[in-house]
Amino acid sequence: MSALDLVLDPLRRLRDRLERTRLERRWEHLRSLGMHIGADVLLPASTWIDTSHCYLISIADHTGFGENCLILAHDAQMDEYLDAARIGRVVIHESCHIGARAVILPGVEIGPRTIVGAGSVVSRTLPPDTVCAGNPCKVITTFDDYLERHKRRIAERPNFDYARYDLSALTPERRAELVAAVADGDAYITGGRSAELRGEGGTHRTAARPRS
Repeated sequence: MSALDLVLDPLRRLRDRLERTRLERRWEHLRSLGMHIGADVLLPASTWIDTSHCYLISIADHTGFGENCLILAHDAQMDEYLDAARIGRVVIHESCHIGARAVILPGVEIGPRTIVGAGSVVSRTLPPDTVCAGNPCKVITTFDDYLERHKRRIAERPNFDYARYDLSALTPERRAELVAAVADGDAYITGGRSAELRGEGGTHRTAARPRS
């Protein structure tokens, strides 16, 4: 470890602790306003929440959001003309995964184990066990077909262990390996979710509920 690393590592750890504290305070503030946020939820600071109506929003366990998503529970676009604003519930069931920059509009329900593609606009209810994308967001395949396709690809394509190839462990040599591996197609980094469950991952999630 270099002298610079000796100085920077404590600063990085302090930054991570502060980031975690800010996130936890935000989650608790949203809950205090009536929003339901389950356990093991990845809800980044960049996720924009309709705080004025967040008591209409429910996010179940094991759900995750990419960066810069938007969740709306009201629509006031007709207010000037009708002196009225629409409100609607947003219910996101367990084990859903919402891609970066997705927009979720009022009055929709996203079924369990549904994956929403990056940049999608969810303007209608989505069924469970599906992969959906687009504007408006719609079903493009089933959850089982999606997993089966990636299982085959993992067996065929290069894959790398998360513990050695995550950003925190990435050396110039390992980075070069990853660049070379994707020169002719995708590759996979495996074991990241297992590391999260052991408390070793790099993402911050809501705490798991204590076991009864």
